[in-house]
Amino acid sequence: MIAKPGCRWTSQAPPPPVTRVRLRFVALLVFAGLGLLNAVVAHSAEERPIIGIIIDDLGNLPDRDARAIRLPGQITYSFLPHTPYVSELTTLAHSLNKEIMLHLPMEAMGHNRLGPGGLTLDMSHKAFAAQLQLDLAAVPYAVGVNNHMGSLLTQHPGHMLWLMQELDKRDDFYFVDSYTTKTSVVQQIANENWVPNIRRDVFLDSDRDPAKIHMHFQRLLQKARDNGIALAIGHPYPETLAMLEAELPKLAAQGIQLLPVSQLLERQRYKIWRAFLSH
Repeated sequence: MIAKPGCRWTSQAPPPPVTRVRLRFVALLVFAGLGLLNAVVAHSAEERPIIGIIIDDLGNLPDRDARAIRLPGQITYSFLPHTPYVSELTTLAHSLNKEIMLHLPMEAMGHNRLGPGGLTLDMSHKAFAAQLQLDLAAVPYAVGVNNHMGSLLTQHPGHMLWLMQELDKRDDFYFVDSYTTKTSVVQQIANENWVPNIRRDVFLDSDRDPAKIHMHFQRLLQKARDNGIALAIGHPYPETLAMLEAELPKLAAQGIQLLPVSQLLERQRYKIWRAFLSH
């Protein structure tokens, strides 16, 4: 799990804002230092290019989704809330030691149908927070969240602040920006609220043509070679699953490491810390 810098006060009188900022900064240094020590232990593994893969839109089709969950390696699985098979499938994923996320429906610019549990621009703060809590409770074992659609909502700082304030109450939760719009403010607001976060680099299957899915997978690997870390999102389409079933067993021979998103974030933090120390 991801240790998040922060300070929880038990006294009735909170410290002055400046003190809180200083303490959070000290906490950041402490946690970053711990992360550095852990990363040094695994130094040789860290030098390998690292990828993460999220499979979205799970929970509706049990046979299809179970096939996805049984893919080899540490893929991360993101479940839509309030779907008919979410409990059964998250139990399967958890039993196979796979990382689980909430695939949170958010309003899109095209006003696409969100399905159950959607967050929309016209919600009050109270209604937004209440729906989010219901959605989080609907996906057992979840340790992170990414947005389902959301090209409208992820542009709005106020709503993203509400989201991050709620996630900040869960010290080990992270957020992945699916990056459905280039004007997303998700990472900025997440950083301001100390919520661990990362952005998607590659969509594997916006086009379900097998040749294009394979091409995007190779793009993912190249981004990891170039930048050290890269994250892809795909879906449990038969074409995508067939490609991953064929290609994932080859990763070790190619010098590529597949990690769940939480560990991707740990390595990202170490990379930032190492860059900071080099200056």
